[in-house]
Amino acid sequence: MIEATALSHPGVDTLIVRYCSDPSFQGTGVMQKKKTVLIYHNELLPLSETFIKEQILALENWRAVLIGRRLLNQLPLDNLDVRIVGPERPTFQSRLLWKASRMLRTTPSHIKRGLKAERASLIHAHFGPDALDAWPLARALKLPLLVTLHGYDINIYREWWEAGNAGIRMRFYPRRLLQLARQPRVSFIAVSEAIRRRAIDFGIPAEKIAVSYIGVDTSKFTPGDIPVEQRPPHILFVGRLVEKKGCQYLIEAMSIVQKNVPAARLIVVGGGPLRQDLELFARRLGVQADFRGAQSSADVKRELDAARVLCLPSVTAENGDAEGFGLVLLEAQASGVPVVTSAQGGATEGIRDGVTGFSFAEGDVGVLAKMLINLLNDDIILVQMAEKGPQYVSKGFNLTDCARQLEALYNTSSI
Repeated sequence: MIEATALSHPGVDTLIVRYCSDPSFQGTGVMQKKKTVLIYHNELLPLSETFIKEQILALENWRAVLIGRRLLNQLPLDNLDVRIVGPERPTFQSRLLWKASRMLRTTPSHIKRGLKAERASLIHAHFGPDALDAWPLARALKLPLLVTLHGYDINIYREWWEAGNAGIRMRFYPRRLLQLARQPRVSFIAVSEAIRRRAIDFGIPAEKIAVSYIGVDTSKFTPGDIPVEQRPPHILFVGRLVEKKGCQYLIEAMSIVQKNVPAARLIVVGGGPLRQDLELFARRLGVQADFRGAQSSADVKRELDAARVLCLPSVTAENGDAEGFGLVLLEAQASGVPVVTSAQGGATEGIRDGVTGFSFAEGDVGVLAKMLINLLNDDIILVQMAEKGPQYVSKGFNLTDCARQLEALYNTSSI
């Protein structure tokens, strides 16, 4: 069922949209017996953030309402309960009033009334910058706020933000995040131990940060029909083409790999600002690489089912940005594909080094090339790792168990 309700406010055209597949949905969105959590993210939802949708769908004991300022029309949301709480039409007057409300950190009364009807017990914001926009809602509704830190939002150096590299408004992001952390009813989730350590170094009190892995759906990510040793020697990369993902180091390593394994080919899935530069770099080195752009979760699964190895060669970017975990590592292992990675968090928490994949130091092209050659040439090691991967993910990172852990944090945070 899709329901759209327009809320009137002088000078602002605002739409709250409800997408709901639950037949017990009753107009106001109130369901009995379950507490409600408002899941906040400014933009709903990029293809790269399918994990937010999957996490919501895995909740059993909490009812989730996804709220944000803008609908992107990238991920289908028709099986979620969604509220868009931003301007319906981008008129000058509406943009001006919304900017004023953000600057003053206030919530328009009509938005407050609309969300209050949900009778929520908690707001859960994804990413630090989005949490700053969720905080006025939490105050207006008198709700606790739980913030998931994913990577860039805590890894990027304070000096980078404060120099205005992300825009004038974001110059004060580090200061405001720490101010938010001092609020009694605000707590944090880190997606890995590595992110928790970084958040503590940033200045967030350790007692306010819990680690909760997102997990993957092990009913969707299962080994493909073609045995991994019978597949062509394709190395798969999945991720945004930005500095921290380290794709350039994989391309450089592939120039070595393809001299030893001529049939080897690099498959790059993902879009981003560096795509053109990376394609040019691959051509200059003579590397056989297919750049396939951003793809859906289902498409990524098909790519995994055709690959021998997944490589996530993440590095720390110049501004400090680094991988929070690298969920695709779990998706690959669950799919019976060995992984090679240098991702912070992922390399130490998300694989069993030497059992389900290999880890290497950031930017070490020589070691990376040797590991890839080894996996392409040694079917025994390849098959052993492929068999261990699904067991490892199912035991420690399956989405169902991770969702129950998240709901336990909801229970604690909403008291």
